[in-house]
Amino acid sequence: MSVDRSSTLPALTAEQAAHSARVVRALRAAIAAHSGWLPFDDYLRLVLYAPGLGYYSAGSAKFGTAGDFVTAPELSELFARCLAAQCAQILDSTGGEMVELGAGTGRLALGLLTRLAELGRTPARYGILEVSAELRERQQRTLQQLPAELRSRVHWLDALPPSPIAGVLLANEVADALPFRRFVVSAGDVYERGVALSEDGALIDADRPAATALASEVRRIAPQEWPAHYLSEVCPLMAPWIGALAAALARGALLLIDYGLPRHEYYHPQRDRGTLRCHFRQRAHEQPLLYPGVQDITAWVDFTRVAEGAVDAGLEVAGYCTQAAFLLATGIESEVAAAESVIARARAASEARALLLPGEMGENFKVMALTRGLDAPLRGFALQDLRRTL
Repeated sequence: MSVDRSSTLPALTAEQAAHSARVVRALRAAIAAHSGWLPFDDYLRLVLYAPGLGYYSAGSAKFGTAGDFVTAPELSELFARCLAAQCAQILDSTGGEMVELGAGTGRLALGLLTRLAELGRTPARYGILEVSAELRERQQRTLQQLPAELRSRVHWLDALPPSPIAGVLLANEVADALPFRRFVVSAGDVYERGVALSEDGALIDADRPAATALASEVRRIAPQEWPAHYLSEVCPLMAPWIGALAAALARGALLLIDYGLPRHEYYHPQRDRGTLRCHFRQRAHEQPLLYPGVQDITAWVDFTRVAEGAVDAGLEVAGYCTQAAFLLATGIESEVAAAESVIARARAASEARALLLPGEMGENFKVMALTRGLDAPLRGFALQDLRRTL
């Protein structure tokens, strides 16, 4: 049974409460239009992405200490500098350009372009695919720090490039935000968890027998004897999303960084409450129906599903390792040692620990490289190869 953590979460501001109330009104209308039951992935599409209402499309502070969560690029420029070392190796082979999906505040793009320029491996163009108008504005402000020549290479996209690129596609903490479905297995039967309304109009969890396709997929991904009332998630959009990215890559690599697991760990019998996490004002909890429209809702990535989608789309799974192993292989220790003063080195060492330690980001976050037309081993995966676990 989940613990009610709502009393430990910060209260909504008046503006947030008003916005969330608007989202709830839209949800009630959507639930009514779906005969009283809304699939959870449709719930996510509304509360995360609906124009003017969704968490990612409405204006609010999401990243950094003033927002709801901190990403690796916000935590330390070491992340971008190490990732740039891997991108430089790929660009050495392919030339061409880079496209970043969901660039947050623009801190990663700023760090990557700065370091790639230092290495003499600047991409011809740097595209940013961003669905949020508010985040585009923040990215543009952040990237004003770049020299004019570098800034001129940056452009914003509404969709993936119409012609396949040579170079690097980059998705840092993007796959976890794809809408997913929730399921419950009880007494051998599969149910789909959606959202309905109580008699007084409150949002509530509601289960119904899963359609044949979902039930078959649940049994395919984990054909074990399920514990009673096993709750988890599945992301049918993952393979089509990977397929679309593969179609946008003529030659080069797709680099994905996200928190996730191989399938046999994701659907372990003891992980019987799934991996869904909500983020609000630096607090993580498991109540997705709380604060709709003003909190982030994610699920961990099934990296086996990512690999399956990549192979089906004609890509090679060229590397899969923990974030810690990737950063060590791309020179984070040298970056810390190169800090200009004792104080700067101490600060960099503290940031590196947060990026590397198992209890922080080091083990939960994984890095996967999906390639086309690249033969040389990738530097970032020299210290660890976890592909056998997929």
